[in-house]
Amino acid sequence: MVFSAVVRSMRLHQWIKNLVVFAALIFSELMGDLHLLARTTVGFVAFCLLASSVYLFNDLQDRRSDLLHPVKRLRPIASGELSPPAAMAAMSVLLLAGLSLSVWIGRGFTVVAVIYLLLNVLYGMWLRQMLIVDVLTIATGFVLRALAGAELLRDAGWAVRISPWLLMCTFLLSLFLALGKRYHELGVGGEAHRETLHGYTRDFVGRLLTITTSATFLSYGLYTIWPDTVERFGTTRLIYTVPFVFYGLSRYLYLVTEESEGGDPSETLVSRRSIVLTIALWFASVSWVLYRS
Repeated sequence: MVFSAVVRSMRLHQWIKNLVVFAALIFSELMGDLHLLARTTVGFVAFCLLASSVYLFNDLQDRRSDLLHPVKRLRPIASGELSPPAAMAAMSVLLLAGLSLSVWIGRGFTVVAVIYLLLNVLYGMWLRQMLIVDVLTIATGFVLRALAGAELLRDAGWAVRISPWLLMCTFLLSLFLALGKRYHELGVGGEAHRETLHGYTRDFVGRLLTITTSATFLSYGLYTIWPDTVERFGTTRLIYTVPFVFYGLSRYLYLVTEESEGGDPSETLVSRRSIVLTIALWFASVSWVLYRS
């Protein structure tokens, strides 16, 4: 019973967010190096463990306010299925395991992982109560994941550099997902249990979504044809991947604004076949461009 409650509190479906750790490996054209692929996989697992410890920390912080939410009140800690002492014990084990793996990978990766943890603690205790800053913090967490992926390659002796454009795309895409979540929460009365939402309106968040969607698409499009990108990969063919990005953004925006989805971005990303197929086609096209012989 307790083990099942802990596993559900770890939110395994949210681990999809940590796939961003693989970005540096993919865009450094090193996917074929099995050693680096294994190191990056360990880094992915480390971030998953650290993220789950953060989820438990947040659920402990929010166990009273979650009772006011139609879905979150069913979470193990809020419902009483998982006691606070048991949750704290599980959180400690996950935190220790994640940090231990991080230290094993290397110093650079560990530094980024610790910054990620501190940022999430600040978010849980303070930053999430600040209008706009809350979604900016979430987006920064994704950028840290991408940087962590680069650091674990550097720790292995590779001179890896992530394009600023790619970091910008990561930041804007995660900001887009965070705003979509806020839009959904406002539609289901989330302001009753989340104080920050009192400063938002659906009209305002909708305008921010439009701006962020456009900025994300343009940033990615510019990245594919930027002279440094073309020189680095020796091709202009990355531009062929742009339609998948446009469709994916547009489809997700439609699901959020017209079908009231997006409350759990990870669930939406893995449960909608159109989104899954689009991501798969984007990945396949990027791999074809970067790794064709």
